[in-house]
Amino acid sequence: MTEFKAADIANPALYGDQDRLQRFYAWLRQEQPVAFAEPEGCRPFWVVSRHADIRELERLPDIFNAGPRMTLLPISVEQSNIALFGVESGVYPLTAMDGVHHQNMRALTQEFFLPKNIRKLEESIRDHARAFVGNMKEASGACDFATDVAFWYPLRVAMSALGIAPEDEARMLTLTHELFGAADPAVRRPGLTEAEHMVAVKRDYLAFFDGITKDRIANPRDDVATLIATGMPGGAQMSDEERIGYYVIVATAGHDTTAASIVGGMKALIDNPREMQRLRDNPDLIKTFATEAIRWTAPVKHFMRTVTQEYELHGTTFKPGDHVMLAFGAATRDPEAFDDAASFRIDRSPNNHLAFGYGPHMCLGQYLAKLEIECFFHEFFEQIGSIELAGEAVYTEGNFVSGIRSLPVRYSRSLAAATA
Repeated sequence: MTEFKAADIANPALYGDQDRLQRFYAWLRQEQPVAFAEPEGCRPFWVVSRHADIRELERLPDIFNAGPRMTLLPISVEQSNIALFGVESGVYPLTAMDGVHHQNMRALTQEFFLPKNIRKLEESIRDHARAFVGNMKEASGACDFATDVAFWYPLRVAMSALGIAPEDEARMLTLTHELFGAADPAVRRPGLTEAEHMVAVKRDYLAFFDGITKDRIANPRDDVATLIATGMPGGAQMSDEERIGYYVIVATAGHDTTAASIVGGMKALIDNPREMQRLRDNPDLIKTFATEAIRWTAPVKHFMRTVTQEYELHGTTFKPGDHVMLAFGAATRDPEAFDDAASFRIDRSPNNHLAFGYGPHMCLGQYLAKLEIECFFHEFFEQIGSIELAGEAVYTEGNFVSGIRSLPVRYSRSLAAATA
């Protein structure tokens, strides 16, 4: 008798135990590639876990809509969100939009995130990376790599793009961790249920970004916050839910997922010292390493899709109104899609992972994320010598966006940095 059932995918605690999580994903891919899940307290849904199947469904956005059920939430949270915010996800971001409306909303900031424009930011991003690694170098030789370094660096990049002052970064970091870690008792605000916690966090987001919006309308600047605040072309107005959803995507998902990839990539290198040395000796491999770090960590574990017409997959017929979870976390380790999928390889190529999604909802900030990772590790290998774990990695218990939330390390300066 198997140790798993499909409904386990909703259990936040599963994501805090990485060995068990990967065994579960392997069981899903092999035994139940199209599984039906009815977790207690949640509406039922199908789970699709194989790489090729997720790509197939993502090619059909008219049949598999991104909204209105965007992610897996308890019914109690969905009901609170509808009552207070009018939408079951609490916000209405790009990731829950479909069709022409999604295309128009995405076009607001798409130019900013194109590779040609992201490359213009490389010098400033490298400066941020140099500064954060420099702070690490000047410290005592021990730190929590996640909470002291990796969480703050991509946050600085995201806040700079939005045009938000550094003194607001601590508040934004706390809100981000509270948003994505609501199911984790170690993250949730004391004394609140998950639904109460989510409502409180979203109200804090609304209050913060309402001030940003009013400022940018009155004093437009050359930043992403101004693009969001001033709305759609032709004078059309975004709803409050759409606007806050846009801010959340750029300000929170953009840095939290990148931070998770940096921390997860660092742990993978520490766990694989030969790969660490290869990367130190061959900086040209940092590009492929960055992509592998994203595949390996898969910070976004899933998105939901809503079925609009009958569709058959492996003998299972999805019906209109059904919901399908795309389990990106399982797909990124699919042995049918990747040679030696369970191994971390810094030179993996090709590497067509699905950690950024696929199709029209492919991550808007993917090029920025990869550049941030590349810049950070270039600076790391210039300034830091040896590094090792100084304690156990602790993972957030969360089934949507999650990764390592604590990584104690010991390290030494590089010889060049020590003599500089």
